[in-house]
Amino acid sequence: MKRSHTRRPVQYGLVLSLILAAAQPAGAEEPATPLTPTAPSSPRDVLSAAQWRNVDRSIHRGLDYLAAHQREDGSFEAPPTGQPGVTALCVLAFLSRGHLPGEGPHGERINRAIDFVLTCQREDGMLSFIEPEPHHVHDGASHAGNYNHAIAGLMLGEVYGMTNPQLRERTKTAIPAGLQFLRRVQEKAKTSPLDHGGWRYIRPRQGIDADLSATSWQLMYMRSARNAEFHVPKEWIEEAMAYIRRCFNNNRRTFSYTPHRSFNLITPGIVGGGIVSLSLGGEHNTEIAQLAGNNVLRYSFARYNTASFPYHYGAYYCSQAMYQLGGEYWTKFYPQLSKHLLANQRADGSWERENFNNGDYFGRSYTTSLSVLALTPAYQLLPIYQR
Repeated sequence: MKRSHTRRPVQYGLVLSLILAAAQPAGAEEPATPLTPTAPSSPRDVLSAAQWRNVDRSIHRGLDYLAAHQREDGSFEAPPTGQPGVTALCVLAFLSRGHLPGEGPHGERINRAIDFVLTCQREDGMLSFIEPEPHHVHDGASHAGNYNHAIAGLMLGEVYGMTNPQLRERTKTAIPAGLQFLRRVQEKAKTSPLDHGGWRYIRPRQGIDADLSATSWQLMYMRSARNAEFHVPKEWIEEAMAYIRRCFNNNRRTFSYTPHRSFNLITPGIVGGGIVSLSLGGEHNTEIAQLAGNNVLRYSFARYNTASFPYHYGAYYCSQAMYQLGGEYWTKFYPQLSKHLLANQRADGSWERENFNNGDYFGRSYTTSLSVLALTPAYQLLPIYQR
């Protein structure tokens, strides 16, 4: 592993100066062919200067809410089984608006959160605040464990090279230890060959050992670590990418939760996660990515947090996905999403907890961090999401 040089997010000056979902079909049929993935306009041209200022105010209000809900130990408000994943998401939200560890009004707050995440690493390399239960428990550590691990690992990869020397040395040890844990889980024997290369929960459930949602976060961890010049063997990523491609449902021309016909749930968050995963694996604007992008455009985020899918999780993944596709996908998607997110922000700067049994347990720091991340792709300040 090479030692990374000091990393700073890329700054887009004009952007900075201007600046699952209620899954109801929009009514129009899915386009027969993919939209134009490249357009002459820049990502910031989808909104006016005044609209970007409103977005920026909303982001700052969201970050102020998070700042007010940081605990003494450095964590952000969430139940123990959601840690350190929720805290890592909150750090990513601050980074996505240009706040850096140890610098500026939120610098020490970010340092404290990074320290908390590092203290959660267990002897086996897993990043989890509590020990996973011996059997699967919904919303328990056995359920959220792989999410906590990957989201925390992703965040550590993003801040590596930005922190003070003490945190950097601890992160330098934590990232490869976490990667080894990730690989051990990936290599576990799977009930079905369809699940090879993927991840799901810490404990077995329903005879299915991998899903797209959990696997997409592991890919982000690996890509972030590789960007920070940590060694991630090519085959680890290739096996995960093969699993992601198997999740593409040819009949429905989009991504589903698993490749199993008996468990092929489709939600905006799953579809967005599939598109983002392809981009992370170097498969940008492929035919299946564009077909899945068409599927995203069939959903409306206008009915805020009322559908039987996690709204904010879907908003996060779809926003990142449509930014990666760019062009007409981004132009058609972001203005509507940002309008609905801004209209439904609470007076205290937060967004409601998820109105769905996947995510509702983890509170408003969770949904607020996801909403901020859904609003910030065009800022291009997080290396993992740069196009």
